Amino acid sequence: MPRSIAPVESAREHGAPWQHELAKAVRDVDELCRLLGLSVGDLPAAAAVFPLLVPRSFVARMRPRDPRDPLLLQVLPTPAEDGVVAGFTTDPLRERDAIAAPGLVHKYHGRALVLAAAGCAVNCRYCFRRDFPYVEHGATRAGVAMALEAVAADAELHEVILSGGDPLLLDDERLGEVVRRIEAISHVRRLRIHTRLPIVLPARVTDGLVAILRGTRLASVVVIHANHPAELDDDVAAACARLASAPAILLNQSVLLAGVNDSADILAALSERLVEMGIVPYYLHLLDRVLGTAHFEVGEEVARGLLDALRRRLPGYAVPRLAREVPGEPAKVWIG
Repeated sequence: MPRSIAPVESAREHGAPWQHELAKAVRDVDELCRLLGLSVGDLPAAAAVFPLLVPRSFVARMRPRDPRDPLLLQVLPTPAEDGVVAGFTTDPLRERDAIAAPGLVHKYHGRALVLAAAGCAVNCRYCFRRDFPYVEHGATRAGVAMALEAVAADAELHEVILSGGDPLLLDDERLGEVVRRIEAISHVRRLRIHTRLPIVLPARVTDGLVAILRGTRLASVVVIHANHPAELDDDVAAACARLASAPAILLNQSVLLAGVNDSADILAALSERLVEMGIVPYYLHLLDRVLGTAHFEVGEEVARGLLDALRRRLPGYAVPRLAREVPGEPAKVWIG
């Protein structure tokens, strides 16, 4: 059976600049090769069911003529994804079991995740929701409305997490509408947004987005997702500074990926750069074992060694928590 693919919202002719940039994202391996000065033979690309999608601003940060560039490896479909490996499944976190209402994933006490959007601006090859049936489980306008009705009915929920997909694929008007509906729920105190867009498409951090965060009564937390220091150029730094001015607490979560950031030098440089940008290095996740991603996995003992190396090199606030998500556990499991 073909894997489900989260649709990407198309930009309207009168849309914002970030929407036009997204509409021009690279979706073809041949074009990606041309942009990077590579021949198709340099890249072991596969015609994957989970397609290539990467904004040009992210491609611009890749090293030309380097088929092992760590940013390229995060987005390039390869034949390794077609392998079936024991222990790797389409739903490694058993999230379908945690659907509490259409559009609502409720795994942890006091907080719940709203599937605000069904698409992303980039198709990360290691994505743990790459096979998630978004529309079926309520990542729609109607689904979000039902999810928030369920939140309103549960007085124990104090934090709403907007996720997806990527919630910042919603335009400012629609996002503002969702935030206002959350604000109207008296027992909700915090808004958390999980997003990769400030990294791969920094133009998404508009004045309108900052105004939404500045204008809400909710304490705002924005969790971004960068895996390598080369992702954090000046445009990304400026976008994150605008988010921080809202104000919003900025955290980063990374995934430990073989060939991308499985090095103490790289992870230390990532933490140092994040701290320079005023972002807390929050989590370093072990890979969620989704089908098609086994080639990215880094063993737990290697991960522990990397964490020990970071502790010896960095101040405590710059050392991310090494963690794994285990289905059924009341929180993420810290390692080491």
